[in-house]
Amino acid sequence: MSRANPGPRAPSRAARNALPPEYISAAGDDARVTRSICCYCGTGCGVRIHSSAGRVLTVDADPLHPSNQGLLCSKGRALAGTVHHDGSRVLSAQWRGSRSERRRDIALDEAYDIAARELARIIETHGPNAVAFYVSGQLLTEDYAVFNKMARALVGTNNIDTNSRLCMSSAVTGYKLTLGADAPPACYDDLALADTVLIAGANPAFAHPVLYQRLAAAKAARPDMKVIVVDPRRTDTCALADLHLPILAGSDVALFHAMLNIMVWDGLVDDDYIARHTAGFAPLKQRIHEFTPGAAENICGVPAQDIVKAAHWFGRAGSALSLYAMGLNQSSSGTAKNTALIHLHLATGQIGRPGTGPFSLTGQPNAMGGREAGAMATLLPGHRDPGNAAHRHEVARLWGVDSLPELPGRTALDIFEGLRQGRVKAVWIAATNPAQSLPDQARVRAALSRAELVIVQEAFSHAETLAYADLVLPAATWPEKSGTVTNSERRISRVRAAITPPGDARPDWQLACAVARRLARRIAPWKAALFDYDGEAAIFAEHARMTAGQDLDYSALTHEILDRDGPLQWPYKPGKAPDPAASARLYQDGVFPTGDGRARFHDGGYAPVAEPVSAQYPLRLTSGRMRDQWHSMTRSSLETALTRHAEEPRIYLHPSDMRRGRVSDDDLVRVRTRRGVLVLPARQDDALRPGHTFLPMHWGSAFMAGDGINALTSSARDPLSHQPELKHSAASVQAAPFAWSAQAWLHGPAPALRLRLMPWLRRFPFAMLLPSAMGGESVRLRMAGDTPPAADTLHELACALELREADLSFDDPARGIVRRIRRQGSALHAWLLAGDVRAAPALLQWADSGEAPASPGQILMGRASAAPRPAIVCTCGNVSDAAIRQALDEGMDVEQVKTTLQCGVFCGACVPQIQRMAAEPRARPLTA
Repeated sequence: MSRANPGPRAPSRAARNALPPEYISAAGDDARVTRSICCYCGTGCGVRIHSSAGRVLTVDADPLHPSNQGLLCSKGRALAGTVHHDGSRVLSAQWRGSRSERRRDIALDEAYDIAARELARIIETHGPNAVAFYVSGQLLTEDYAVFNKMARALVGTNNIDTNSRLCMSSAVTGYKLTLGADAPPACYDDLALADTVLIAGANPAFAHPVLYQRLAAAKAARPDMKVIVVDPRRTDTCALADLHLPILAGSDVALFHAMLNIMVWDGLVDDDYIARHTAGFAPLKQRIHEFTPGAAENICGVPAQDIVKAAHWFGRAGSALSLYAMGLNQSSSGTAKNTALIHLHLATGQIGRPGTGPFSLTGQPNAMGGREAGAMATLLPGHRDPGNAAHRHEVARLWGVDSLPELPGRTALDIFEGLRQGRVKAVWIAATNPAQSLPDQARVRAALSRAELVIVQEAFSHAETLAYADLVLPAATWPEKSGTVTNSERRISRVRAAITPPGDARPDWQLACAVARRLARRIAPWKAALFDYDGEAAIFAEHARMTAGQDLDYSALTHEILDRDGPLQWPYKPGKAPDPAASARLYQDGVFPTGDGRARFHDGGYAPVAEPVSAQYPLRLTSGRMRDQWHSMTRSSLETALTRHAEEPRIYLHPSDMRRGRVSDDDLVRVRTRRGVLVLPARQDDALRPGHTFLPMHWGSAFMAGDGINALTSSARDPLSHQPELKHSAASVQAAPFAWSAQAWLHGPAPALRLRLMPWLRRFPFAMLLPSAMGGESVRLRMAGDTPPAADTLHELACALELREADLSFDDPARGIVRRIRRQGSALHAWLLAGDVRAAPALLQWADSGEAPASPGQILMGRASAAPRPAIVCTCGNVSDAAIRQALDEGMDVEQVKTTLQCGVFCGACVPQIQRMAAEPRARPLTA
């Protein structure tokens, strides 16, 4: 097969330095352009931040960054719209002395003193292991390094973990058990060089859109490239698939074992590579004998011949690359899934060469940097092991302390279980939102409620976890802070501040150091100097020195070098001229960072999901990302244009399951698991397997009644990686007819309006409060209940919606009916329909267009009707599905639609959806 590299080549080092890190824009003397990194996924895209007078104006792709090469997804393109919003930020420190009090604003110095005093009290009373730190892949490496040093060298506990435990710990464990180190061996250029690409448990079209675009370009240039997608859903990534294997959720290990068994029987393994560079193949070979194609078909639910085809395409490829993410990792057998996939590469020698290797796609922008800094309970800095006495001694020496704690630390779920049981008394949470993102929310929220001290270091005012905070520290965020991040291909890039933080917000490392110095004066005065840093560069220099002699060694790297040479991959060792070809791919010599230099086949065995379906819970509930949102949406939802592609939470079911449950599109249903219940609108989706349901992971209690999506998910976890099984829960779905419902809309700044209206989410069994782009910035409110609320409740609701004085109104309190409309000229300011919502589509159309209908009174009387608003397909170009279908009906092909409507030509994330629409049956256009 041809290995021509399609698309733009990675910029040379000279090209990358054609412009300095920050430069004056041609737009004017006060306009600046700052080169930085996108703050969303682990792709690590370079961006240019255009700012003036302390405000971010626009953000675009940095064409000189080697990771994205001028590409940027819809979220990255919209970053400027997330920065300046009244009511969206935590601007000052806050404190409450008891849970019966409301928090009050306090000065930062007082907050630092309170944190130090309370932590010292708990340490002196209950010991250091009564304190825990829960941090985040959203932090910069410098932030991570300070938190880790504070936990272990000052407090004296290994109780520090990160939300990377929820996304990457199975990948970490899988790499370490097989290859010897947590080090992805491939690079992004391999996307264009592989003959076969196996994508398992990943949807890069949504989760890593720029990598998807690079792969799509490679596939277009080399149509003979084979793409295999393993996923229970037919995701947008399947638009590239030559073969889609829609396995039953959780059956990945059986599939990979069967593929390896086929390769062994058909002579497709590399016996020489196995003999020279690996150990442990013989017992694994015995194990996989039972995984015949037929046996795997019974377990996985896909045809045996397709499993054989996948094995042959992988085993016969000149170069085979695998891409994988949460579908493998978020599992009670996540480590076994990772190792079983890596076995395919080791058995065929598909590693260490261009276009090959098992490539874990990191979820967060700096999950890799956090692992390098050792900010997980199971890690120490520089990929060291806290269970290894020699490693502890070495890190203690490098930090300048006598010793480090020996007792194993609590991982993420164990931290919160310790809080719930009263064994952990204090938790410091930074840059993450566990009251939305952790599974089994009832237990998590009970844990936070029972803690003696909850410190939340947060930038955004809508984070659900703030409700449980005793002390709030105001954090700076992108684009207000500087440091480094490491992306999925081991590339370290500089993050640079373009504007100053608002209010009292400070970079995370500064907040942590300020508390650490005060805490040290109380419990170990000589350690206060450990946290005296001149700036981010000094922290990075200390951290980089700790990688010396390790597999990732970048001890020679500094901020100055990164500013001079641009983003660089590790290893970056001292005394050697940097060799990009050598650092691009690991294990090119077949030598692995193990005791004998050999990779290991690690037989984890196949195990079914922790929570099988049953008569009571007959459906398999899985979760995943939406295209235009990120994590708990505290940032991404601030740009209301990003809400148009998926405006509200829904549960997706196969049409056959909808019919069985007698449920139609947009009907409300109760979704139950053993842990909780939510009421959601239903939507049919034939991309699912029958018996499978899908929920987007992003929706928390800031947007809906109840505890959010993770009220339903399971805390069952992998015994080795301690990662929870967020991808599978047994569930039931039943129709939830309500006698009364209401809808409302209010124009204005969405963050401030959401904060004001959020209490209404707790007053109805079904409610949604959603940011909206209709009529500019606005919010939508939906509610339903078994009986109409009292008249005074309806009046209170109308007042909250600024409808005390309405231009048009009709009230019938006895029947729970309220209809009110308030205008601003011809445009709408607010409306409420309670008890009869038939006119809602017409009002939404009015709000969206700004044009009043001919007879507004008909709307008020419930007699007006309108077609549902078209859904937005292309966020970047604001192009709807209706416009695209009309163009297709007129006979245009996909490329003509893209050119004519200017959709799919910006970030490209919507192209798979346009292609699906083009494949729909349609009448031929009339011809003259």
